[in-house]
Amino acid sequence: MAMLSSRAVIFLILLAGGVQAGGSTSKCKLSVNNEREKKALRLLEPLTNTSFKTQKTAGNDSYTYVLQICDDADGVKDAGIIQKDKDGKIVRIGSYTDTQATAGSDWVMLIYRGGEKYDTHCSKEERKAIIMVSCNRSVAVGELSMVQEEREKNLDCFYLFELDSSVLCSVAQPKLSTGSILLIIGFSCLAVYLIGGFLYQRLVVGAKGVEQFPNYAFWSEIGNLSADGCDFVCRSRGSREEPPTYRGVATEPLEEPEERDDHLLPM
Repeated sequence: MAMLSSRAVIFLILLAGGVQAGGSTSKCKLSVNNEREKKALRLLEPLTNTSFKTQKTAGNDSYTYVLQICDDADGVKDAGIIQKDKDGKIVRIGSYTDTQATAGSDWVMLIYRGGEKYDTHCSKEERKAIIMVSCNRSVAVGELSMVQEEREKNLDCFYLFELDSSVLCSVAQPKLSTGSILLIIGFSCLAVYLIGGFLYQRLVVGAKGVEQFPNYAFWSEIGNLSADGCDFVCRSRGSREEPPTYRGVATEPLEEPEERDDHLLPM
């Protein structure tokens, strides 16, 4: 019984993983088979297992639209998107056998061509559907919405749809500046120095109290050492002459010393 339960759990995990991974877009036939459009189409693979529906009311008419990514919409062969009126009549708007895909930074524009021809509008050309799938981080798979049908032109008419999904949101890669990297390296080195030095002082040297701080004697004298260095660099050390002392000028004339010439007289 325990073995059966284990196998059942493994089967459910694999099944869940397969659903999450999505299907394949290989059924879609690109009108221009290049690597750029293939890459854009692969971005939609997580959405291939989901059938999207929306309704649109125009006057007394009500239409239901069914979209399938690279698969039969509502079981209609080769139809990527269909229109169904209130009487159940189905019109193929676009075929996934004639697909065009363009991708941007957080969006994919999927175009299904080869739909049924208009009866009277747009010079009776084939219908075409444009589906804009955009990034929305708040929803895994959003609701399909029909924006408009442009059929008042002679050529190049289209149906426009919108769909939001988080599968197109690129993962933001944080970028660190050079200063941030240097700060991280500096704080890491400081942490290693403090923790390693503390453990060495405590476990090897056997220090207690503040002496457990690495190089405690050096850091306790860092202030005096800085002051000595500043004094050595900023102050001159050579001998200097004392400036002359200022003396006031006397108001009375100085008495000249009396010259004595007694030494000139003969003895």
